Parts: sequence; C-alpha cells; structure tokens
Amino acid sequence: MTIMTPSTTFQPVLERIAEEIERTPGRGRAADYIPALAACDPRSFGMAVAELDGTVHGVGDWRQPFSAQSITKVFTLALDLAREGDALWEHVGREPSGNPFNSLVQLEYENGIPRNPFINAGALVVTDRLHTRTGDASGELLGFLRAESGNPELTFDKEVAASESAHGDRNAALGHFMASYGNIDNPVPVLLEQYFRQCSVTASCADLALATTFLARHGIRADGTRLLTRSQAKQVNAIMLTCGTYDAAGDFAYRVGLPGKSGVGGGIIAVVPGRCTLCVWSPGLDERGNSVAGVAALDRFTTLTGLSVF
Repeated sequence: MTIMTPSTTFQPVLERIAEEIERTPGRGRAADYIPALAACDPRSFGMAVAELDGTVHGVGDWRQPFSAQSITKVFTLALDLAREGDALWEHVGREPSGNPFNSLVQLEYENGIPRNPFINAGALVVTDRLHTRTGDASGELLGFLRAESGNPELTFDKEVAASESAHGDRNAALGHFMASYGNIDNPVPVLLEQYFRQCSVTASCADLALATTFLARHGIRADGTRLLTRSQAKQVNAIMLTCGTYDAAGDFAYRVGLPGKSGVGGGIIAVVPGRCTLCVWSPGLDERGNSVAGVAALDRFTTLTGLSVF
C-alpha cells in the first residue's frame, strides 16, 4: 500500500487503478430505460482527482462528458441548504431508506416526508424548495456547476431529459403523493420539468471532481466565498456517506470509506475532506444502480492511498 503524503502525486495511483480495472471481467450493464444511457459502452472508464488548489489528475475517459443523473442531487441539496438552513429538514429526513431509490412505500406511513435527500422523493422535495427560492432550480444548478468546474460549456442533454420525462410516471406519482401532504410547493408538472432537466446535466469526471471540491474545503467555493458553513458541509458529507449510493450505502461505506454519491449514468463522486475530491465513471451498473468499475476503483484508491474518513 502507498500511503499518501502532501507531496505525493495521484497520477501513478490512478494509472495503476486503470490498469487493474482494464483486466477486470464483468462490468455490469448500462441503464436501459434511457436510450442515450443504454447506448454507452459498459467498459468505458474514466477517473479524476481534484486537489483543493484546482489541480486535476486523470486517467482513461476522464474528460468524456456523461450524464450526471443523481450526482446532481448533492449540488441542489447544498444550494438549498445554503438558503434555508435547518428549515429544510422539516421536509426531508436524513436516514438511509433501505428501499430502492424510486420507492413509494415509506412515504405513506411517514406522512409524505421522504427518508433522505438522495432518494427520488427527497430529491424532488429539495428541487421544489430550491425552485421556490430561485425561480429556476435547474438553472441555478447549472450556473453553480459551470462556475465551480470552470467549464462554461456544461449544459443539459435534451434527449436525456425527454427520455426521463417519457418514463417519469413513478416520479410524477411521488410528486403528487407528497403534494397531497402539503410537502410540495410548486405545480407537480413544473417540478418534474425542473427535476428532469437537473438530472440531464452532462459533465466529465474532471468537471464533477472540481465542482465537488467545496465539500472538501468545508463549504468554501472555488472563488474563496463560503457556500456552506463548516457544519453544513459536514452534514452533506455525512448524508453522502450514509445515503449516497441508493440501498447499497452500507456496502459502499464498508468498501470505500468515503462520502460518495452515484448516478445511473455510471458516475460516482467522492470526498476526502481537507484533501481532494474524486469522480469516476463507467456506465456498467450493478443491480442497485451503482457503477461496478466505479466502486471497485474507489475501493482501490482508498486502499492504495490510505485516504479515507476512517
């Protein structure tokens, strides 16, 4: 094992991981309910590490844009938490769900309050509240990602958003059900349009690693301004650790030991507080919707470097 020191470069570690992943059989299957995602090669692989000064190291397809999907939930959570603080937690919980990310089961006996911000119901609540405060939740998200990544070309994928809308009946059901409990402010069709646009953001591993560094800086943005208090940044990281990889969060914490958030586009972001952030992408998913190669790569990263929160 290579224990990292402040002067150690990440590049050799990334190259070793890429070589190991290349030799690994069985990469899972790309998400098939969105045509643009189903067409991705499950053996594609990219990985980037962003240091707190903006230096980025990468390997493989680390500059290839992909569909961020649920990774964006981290950023909408941070943007809304920065605006309304603890009042948000009256509308969404902070506990792992133990159920699939699009489940309706818990909402009825928990009175329309989603278990956490990273299951679909919880993300809908956060997007709804951000939209109420900004008038354009998805636009606020995109502006933030462009600023933090330094890439003004980041945009939405209209094809992906349209595919999600065409297959969005369950998300619509979640929205209407929570609205019946008074936990949604905006008209559900407006909320769904914002949510599907949010999930359709395309970005590379380099972009997303850079955009996540505010969490490694304890709430400080790339320009030196503060988005979150130190305590709020801790809260977001904690929820990523316990809830960020659907109903496999316990296994992810066991294997990787970092706060992380995955998306069905095959990406995963992860945070080493005070040191760096990572993004890995490989479209082949396991049965719980997490990138097979992505989890394996992050597992190897923390093993090789000794960097984890434990």
